[in-house]
Amino acid sequence: MGTGSPQANFCKRRPGVLHCGVHVIVVGCGRVGSGLAVSLGAEGHSVAVVDRNSRAFRRLKDWDGTRIVGSGFDRDVLEEAGALEADALAAVTSGDNSNILTVRIARETYKIPHVVARIYDPRRAEIYQRLGIPTVATVTWTIDQVRRRLLTDEDGRDWSDPTGRLTLIERSLPEAWAGRSLRDLEEPGRLSVVAVTRAGVPRLDARELVGQEGDILHLAVLDDAWRELDRTLAPGTGGTGDGES
Repeated sequence: MGTGSPQANFCKRRPGVLHCGVHVIVVGCGRVGSGLAVSLGAEGHSVAVVDRNSRAFRRLKDWDGTRIVGSGFDRDVLEEAGALEADALAAVTSGDNSNILTVRIARETYKIPHVVARIYDPRRAEIYQRLGIPTVATVTWTIDQVRRRLLTDEDGRDWSDPTGRLTLIERSLPEAWAGRSLRDLEEPGRLSVVAVTRAGVPRLDARELVGQEGDILHLAVLDDAWRELDRTLAPGTGGTGDGES
């Protein structure tokens, strides 16, 4: 086995990338899993793909990331894929139960901060959302949606006005903001909380709510407030962006 973190090994293999990004584990190498792995790798992230069938890796062709044959809920396999250092995990196999089990192990055992499970049954997806497990049902599934849930620090812009100054975005609420008023996120005239999706249910009374783990924020941001928003929603930050020494 090699030495060093997945990111460091990735950078050694591809010295031309602009940044080493984060380490992501993709469990399932079907159409969505392979597409996600290729997309993330091209952006400079290190990626390990896990699948029980070695033939599934034929979808990756010229991709130079890590391929591991095994089950996504096997702890030895997950650790070989870099679970101890991973920043995100997507479980996108064809089995709902396998995907949920994989995500729970990733979150509870390895404390991987950003996880998402593909769920074929929309009714079950809603139940898991209420339990705080991020899911996307097949009927609404796209690779872009997975990326938004895995790479929450990226510049994920849903819509911009013709001037490019106003943007609507979607961000996950950091754990440090749970229990705090969502109104405190706002900067009058520059940043507004438009809505929140909680337990799979969209709500327009976000400014009157206290944050809960698993909340998805929908924000309106002017271009001069992006840096402040990033500081405010940085992992482990529960303040308004000023921070404490």
